[in-house]
Amino acid sequence: MTDGTSFTHNSAAYDSTVGIQAETVHNSNVYFINPEASPSEKYKVGVRYLEDGVPSRARDMISDVIAHGYDDAEVRFHWVLAMLSKRAYHDLSAEELQRLHQASELVRTYADGVWRTALHIAFELLAILSETDGETGPVLKRLRELPPRQRDLILHHLDLVLTGGMKDSLWAVTRELAETSRFANDRAQRVWAYFEPEPIGPRALPPNPNTTADARTGMAACVGLFAVATGFLWISALGAAPAAAVVELLVALGAGFTAARFGQQWWYQEHQLKAKNQEYHTAQRSNVAFAGDGFTNRVRHSFDHYFSIRVPVGFAPHQWLVHTADIRNSLAVEISLLYRESRIGVDRVNWLIRYLAQDTRDRFNSRTLVDHRQQYRTPARIKAICVIAFISLGITTLALIVTMAVAAGPSHVLLALLAIAGAFWAGRTATLSWLHMRSEERRYAEETQEYRECVNARQAAYLQWKTFLDATRPTELEMETWLTCDKTLFVDEALRHYQLSWRNIIAHTILMTPARPYKRGREKGGPWRYSRYIIRLFLVTQDGVREINTEYDFTDAKRTNEQRSNYRFDALSSVHVTERANVGYDLELILTNGPARNIRVKDADTHQLAPDENAQEISEMNLNSAGFIHTFRLLEGIAADGKGWIERNNPNNPPSFIAAD
Repeated sequence: MTDGTSFTHNSAAYDSTVGIQAETVHNSNVYFINPEASPSEKYKVGVRYLEDGVPSRARDMISDVIAHGYDDAEVRFHWVLAMLSKRAYHDLSAEELQRLHQASELVRTYADGVWRTALHIAFELLAILSETDGETGPVLKRLRELPPRQRDLILHHLDLVLTGGMKDSLWAVTRELAETSRFANDRAQRVWAYFEPEPIGPRALPPNPNTTADARTGMAACVGLFAVATGFLWISALGAAPAAAVVELLVALGAGFTAARFGQQWWYQEHQLKAKNQEYHTAQRSNVAFAGDGFTNRVRHSFDHYFSIRVPVGFAPHQWLVHTADIRNSLAVEISLLYRESRIGVDRVNWLIRYLAQDTRDRFNSRTLVDHRQQYRTPARIKAICVIAFISLGITTLALIVTMAVAAGPSHVLLALLAIAGAFWAGRTATLSWLHMRSEERRYAEETQEYRECVNARQAAYLQWKTFLDATRPTELEMETWLTCDKTLFVDEALRHYQLSWRNIIAHTILMTPARPYKRGREKGGPWRYSRYIIRLFLVTQDGVREINTEYDFTDAKRTNEQRSNYRFDALSSVHVTERANVGYDLELILTNGPARNIRVKDADTHQLAPDENAQEISEMNLNSAGFIHTFRLLEGIAADGKGWIERNNPNNPPSFIAAD
């Protein structure tokens, strides 16, 4: 009979995809092995794999260094733990039992010390397990007397090996250790950083290229023509009326210099104001054009979110959003253009968006967030000086023409008019070219300086965020320790609920599967870890199988939606595993009196692999880390043999293991 045979961990259909799961791979070298690495260095990486919950890789690596002659009591102790971690005693093959027996004969050859003592106790525990009437008291006493480091390693990695009364006597210590370490090292405030993606480096839009080269070429010819024409006019006037011509020339030069000096500033500011207005209009059009673009939409929503959080005093969030609409539009377009790349999610640039929102607020508070209309507004004084200078220049030019015309007579008027027309055209063209050239030089210099300051400021913000993230992010050992503690206390609650002791448990296994929606992360070369799990605990007793399922949030260790199912051995009809490319592994449990149970064991990860990572190794590592291997063997055995499975796997009749004296 069953109390419930279905467990819904997703609000969507089983085969559907729920949104986009957040993923990150930390580009660290904790598992990196140089091809020229020494056995000692390889051994350290193997121990790290063991500590981080990947015993299958640890077995391979430590076995390799032992084969190359790197062997002592400490190395052999960790090898034994790797052989037994996340495996039941019945999971060991005859060959593996033989290898363990051969290793037990080497204990006497190692130097005395705590590692040799711990290794000897580990082999004694195995020997007692293979005896139906073994005396456990003395061995357990010596185990408790070990230093905490070695004792806790044995308790942790021999979790599935130790059974019955032996485990009962050690369970209080195991539970106490889990309660003590569960929230150690500020877990609740640091777990989020493990799943935070690696921030992408700072970028900024470079200044538009300087376009003064073309203006210089045309300007030289115009200046030459202007000089010839005005020279002719002035020489003619000087010959006719020297005193008047000198005065008019000096006034014209002064007025021309003043007009150029202040007019250039007026022209530049008006031009920049027009350009900025055009820039904002372009940003608004770009937002409309990108309305259906997923990345740009997420960027815009992220800007809205952080601007609504970082609000100056005196503003309500919605007021600040209205006030900064143009700025947000412009920044959103900039970020979209800079980071529109394949597989670049907005979560990798949120640090920059957050910084820009804070920078906007800070500049507003310091009154440096000046609107571009104010920034490029030309003062009335400058405009007045320019107007007076232009009027003076015009009057002086007319006076110069009149002086020359009166003195020279009608015969030179036509020639003077031609000179004036040439001077006007050449002067106007040369002036516009000069204004463009000077404005471009000034614009390029300003934008280059702004670009450098922008890049430096963003680089500082990036380094500050990355340093904080690296300091906050938990290590693999901390993540594995917290997860182990949670699983231990979950098992303890299940035993209490069913009023069972370890003497009543024939076998047990825990399957950890991702619960969508989730965030997931891993160290390069390591297994995936998830922000949300579904924990499935299977307790095998003489009466059948008890299954407890619960959703579990790794951040705060809270569990919800717990369900329990009980079924006889003959109720489990079959177990199937399906590997689907680009999707993941599925486990299907078929019960004789209920619907098939589809369990997503893990999602596909091939697209997140580095070029130097082996897809098969990573896949096996993730399955091992999830507890899949042991769970599948246990359920497959029960489905195949039913009640007969107990006879083959009875804790009172384990495979023989004799430890050397």
